[in-house]
Amino acid sequence: MPDEPIRALLDFAQELAYQAGKVTLAYFGTGIVPELKADQTPVTIADRQAEERLRAMITARFPEHAILGEEFGEVNPGARWRWILDPIDGTKSFVQGVPLYGVLVGLERDGEPVVGVCYLPALDEMVAAARGEGCTLNGRRASVSNVERVEDAVLLCSDGESFAAYGRQTAYDRLRRRARIVRTWGDCYGHVLVATGRAEIMLDPIMNVWDCAALLPIVQEAGGTFTDWNGAPTIHGGNAIATNGLLFEAVMAAIKP
Repeated sequence: MPDEPIRALLDFAQELAYQAGKVTLAYFGTGIVPELKADQTPVTIADRQAEERLRAMITARFPEHAILGEEFGEVNPGARWRWILDPIDGTKSFVQGVPLYGVLVGLERDGEPVVGVCYLPALDEMVAAARGEGCTLNGRRASVSNVERVEDAVLLCSDGESFAAYGRQTAYDRLRRRARIVRTWGDCYGHVLVATGRAEIMLDPIMNVWDCAALLPIVQEAGGTFTDWNGAPTIHGGNAIATNGLLFEAVMAAIKP
């Protein structure tokens, strides 16, 4: 079977994220009580049902594709195409009734992330990108800001208390002291804000592959950089930094030991 055009795959990825988002909204703001996984991160019935919806839709259309999801592992490993899913990125926000959570749908071709979608159901914001197709926010072209100095930048993270645990406190302190604004608009939303020109730097001291797979093409196609803390453009680094590109070298210099 010939491969579908990248544009068609992007359209499908957006439909996936939208449908999974609808599943999450049925539980959003209802006082849902999470369980704790072995790694002490929360999970809810909404996470599981949303991923089940994603997997069912992908399997129905592309039964030969691989799928890797946060909640249910991997099927068809080794396939040329692999969907990487995070049904609710920002489960802590979701549980609290805070709308800054997203559904992440990434697609790899031969190990390269080529499609990324982040849908924020409670905000009804759809951020989507594919290799060579650019980045859009609700269908309109999106791009990073033109801020050239850290001193003029908005710096984001998910949790300012987390950097010490991963040996990144000094690096974070260097940047936060210089930035114009520092906020914890975190998880996938922080990276989306960088991609859409509403912030300039997003720092994550720990990330999983399903956290990153959709975000790398989104930030890159918007004109920014998405790398690990060593500056490598990868979804496998175990951590992540998004910048507007113009600040990449300054950020890398600031986080060096």
